Amino acid sequence: MKNGIMNSEIAKICKVSFTSSFPFLAMITALLIGGVLGMFGPYALVVVLGGLIITFIIIFRQDALALMIVIAVQLIVDWYLGLHIVSQLLALVLLSIFFLARSRRYPWVEPRAILLWVVFLILPIPAVIQGDHNPWILAFYYPNIFFGALVMFWLGMLVARNKSHLRTLFQALAVLGSLFAIHTIIQVTTGIFVFNTTNDTYMVASNFTFNNFDVLRAGSFLQNPDWNGIFFAVMLFLPLGLFTEASSLPPKLLYLAEMLLMLLALLFTYSGGAWIGVSGGIVAFILLAGRSYYRILVPVLMVMIGVIAVNVLPTQVNLLIQHSSNPGELSLRLGAWQTAINVIRAYPLTGIGLGFYNYALRAEPYRVPAQYKPLAHPHDSYLELGAMAGLPVLIVFLALLLFALWLAWRNWIQVDAGTRCLLGGGIAAIVALSVNSISVNGWTLPPLAAIGWLVLGATASPLIKRKQSGEKETIMASSFE
Repeated sequence: MKNGIMNSEIAKICKVSFTSSFPFLAMITALLIGGVLGMFGPYALVVVLGGLIITFIIIFRQDALALMIVIAVQLIVDWYLGLHIVSQLLALVLLSIFFLARSRRYPWVEPRAILLWVVFLILPIPAVIQGDHNPWILAFYYPNIFFGALVMFWLGMLVARNKSHLRTLFQALAVLGSLFAIHTIIQVTTGIFVFNTTNDTYMVASNFTFNNFDVLRAGSFLQNPDWNGIFFAVMLFLPLGLFTEASSLPPKLLYLAEMLLMLLALLFTYSGGAWIGVSGGIVAFILLAGRSYYRILVPVLMVMIGVIAVNVLPTQVNLLIQHSSNPGELSLRLGAWQTAINVIRAYPLTGIGLGFYNYALRAEPYRVPAQYKPLAHPHDSYLELGAMAGLPVLIVFLALLLFALWLAWRNWIQVDAGTRCLLGGGIAAIVALSVNSISVNGWTLPPLAAIGWLVLGATASPLIKRKQSGEKETIMASSFE
């Protein structure tokens, strides 16, 4: 009887909450539909239907699914189609809704070191002013790399309300990574780019081939195989954390299948830097594994997968080794770093301005012979920030990154073994991204940066230590706050 009364009360509360939220959400939806009809033309119907789906997902508080959609929009709409701003608008809408719907059940927290975040948002403004004034570049850098970092980090904190919600977020992102892996594998094995709508010259050029072999380096929706490689290097550790946290066989098999798909797709990118990032992430995960026996099982599992790959895909493994050890590629990369260091020496405080065209032009006087051709960026996120925006911006970025990792590590110390597995997977993903960002622009590429800050915010969330028990009892109280 009591259960029936409680269920009735909960139903009433959900109805009240839905009714009170609907006008606000309807207004936002109407504004978005109006803007979409003017911006997207023939694609307007698809975008409107997608917007309605997202609206219902938000209404029913499927937060992890909503964030997965934000990342998918960042990858496909903003990056692949080149709009650069849609996912950030969607993320801001989500953040506003989370603030308006805050309650005991859905608590609102603010990022620690908020003054440092404010400095991080203000310092790059001179670099924006003196950089490219191309709208594409303006939308590329500041809204995504700087302002977007705060928004995605904040959303990650709010969604990871406890272990269960952290698990759900990682599950959603792992599914997205698996779908992109399937897309990459199809691109390589069939030569068909599924859902190719751009017909862009860069899209064709991004399917790099080896000089002596008719073998594609798959870029998928990220276009460049190096970017695609770092994407899988990061996403790989989310199902790994889920695998070690799961207690039953069926989910373990699912997460193992997701990892195998991502590893295969990663191999098809032939990105040596991405594999170095994976190695760094594995070391971090072994150190942070929640259960001691996984510190032995994970390396053994990786060795077994490596042996299988060498025997089943020997040609692909040999091509990876050849590409990674190519003297020309290594020389060019070292030259790009030396050129960026020369730029930093000349402009240590303000940099030369944000933008690919701006960098290619203004870095030319400082180009070293080893960089035998002009480059639009130094192929290193840290040097890119230092050269384009100045050392103060780079220092603040590193301070925020290290502080967030410290918060995640502090969470890891205070939680149970299962949650440690999840946190270990998230931290390992950030380590992989950070290591790979030495050889490619990872932290300074919008879709990769969005994933990184979202995962980092989720693992650093002060709410992660909350328990699921007692949530039902707080529903009634939370609805009246």
